Order: sequence, then C-alpha cells, then structure tokens
Amino acid sequence: MSGYAHPPASFRCRAPPAHQPQTYAADPPNGAPEPSQPCDAPCSAPPPCDKPPKDKPNSYASPPAPGYYPRSAPYGSPFASLVPSAFPPGTDPNVVAGFRLADQDGSGFIDDKELQRVLSSCDQSFSLRTVRLLMYHFTNTNTRKIGPKEFTSVYYSLQNWRAMFERFDKDRSGRIDPNELREALCSLGFAVSPVVLDLLVSKFDKSGGKDKAIEYDNFIECCLTVKGLTEKFREKDCTYSGSATFTYEAFMLTVLPLFVV
Repeated sequence: MSGYAHPPASFRCRAPPAHQPQTYAADPPNGAPEPSQPCDAPCSAPPPCDKPPKDKPNSYASPPAPGYYPRSAPYGSPFASLVPSAFPPGTDPNVVAGFRLADQDGSGFIDDKELQRVLSSCDQSFSLRTVRLLMYHFTNTNTRKIGPKEFTSVYYSLQNWRAMFERFDKDRSGRIDPNELREALCSLGFAVSPVVLDLLVSKFDKSGGKDKAIEYDNFIECCLTVKGLTEKFREKDCTYSGSATFTYEAFMLTVLPLFVV
C-alpha cells in the first residue's frame, strides 16, 4: 500500500489540458515543474547579474531552472491589494467548478479557509499555513485572498508537487525522510548543509522531529519556505559569493512574509 490518497473524480486534480501546453520559461502557470537536474548531479550556479567572479564560487545553491514560480517582486507592502483576475483561456472546467464552489458569495475572490476546504476535497488535507504559503507565492502578498488566475496556478502546481513528492518518496512510505528531502531540494537547485537539513526536518516533521520524516503537506511548505528565503537572499548576493548585506528592515521584509502567514 503506497499511502497516497487519490481524489474523487468530481474534483480530481489534473494536469493542464493537452491543447494548452505548460510553458515555464516565460510565465509559468503551475509553479513546480520538472527538476532542473538529476538529484545526484552537482549544483552549479548560472551567471548572476553578468557572471560571478572566478574567485567567488557560489557557496549555497544553484538556482533552479526558470519557471518554478513567478520571480518574487521587489520589496514592498506584503499587504498590497490583489488585482481582480480571470481564468486563463482553456482552463479545465474542473478548476472553474472548484473555484465557484468555494466562492459562495460571488465576489471573484476566495480566502485562505475557502481555499483550504476546496483543496482538501481532493482526499488530501492541507494546513492553513501551507495554503497561505501557496497563496503568497502566487500573489506576493499576505492578503490571504486569490482570484481565478491564482487559483488555477495553485490547482495545477499541486499536480507537480505531488509528482515530485512521489518521485523522491522512494520507499513509498507516504513520507519524505532526510536523505530524500536532500535529494528533492537539490533537484530544485537548493543545496543545503546537513545542519540546515536537520533543522528543516525537525521544523516540518509533524511529530516534532521524532519520526524524522515529512508528509506531503509539510513537504510543500518546506520547499516553499526554502525557495522563498533563497530567492530573497540571491537578490542581495549579486556576485553569488554566498554572502549578502541586509538592512534591518530588508531582513524583516524578507523573513516575516514567509513565517507570518
């Protein structure tokens, strides 16, 4: 028994329709594409700004292939208002139906609890924190509301997260152990140290680190947190030296949106 639940046909998370191919390079609709490199391949950095000095190798990670999520916007108010949106052309009718089911007041937006309910109808429970992180990464705000376009991106991204989780859950336990997490993060371009890896497992293991394993919901939360922090760090580390200088306010604006959700 694999430990994976399968959603009912009425609201089954599906990949985008065949006539609407996914395009990650320019404006990715989904959020978690295929890994950028084999998990056992060494992580290497592409040119930052122009190109990094030869005597300053990247000491923390290689950037993932283009298109995991839209690049984070510059620092600004984390509570900026969300612009109304529409479903992209060719959106799966199941996505439209799921959004309308959640948007019971017809406002054109759904909040974090409404999104949690509709996503959990896929026979997979999601914590409010994971839901809010997904919303943040597709809106770059903490307004805790999304429209049709963002809902579509979240919906399809979960297919890719599920595929990645199952790929690295090699023992089919339904959980990711530290070695599997290291390989998963490396495939995304994030090479964390053993100390950081242990901290991540302790943080996102629902048993508080006793089981040393992360379930699907927390796996998404873990990867989104590492991704968000790394991207913000890279904005300040133009030479890819592995070092950056932050003002106090910039540091707070980097960390708080990812933890106060």
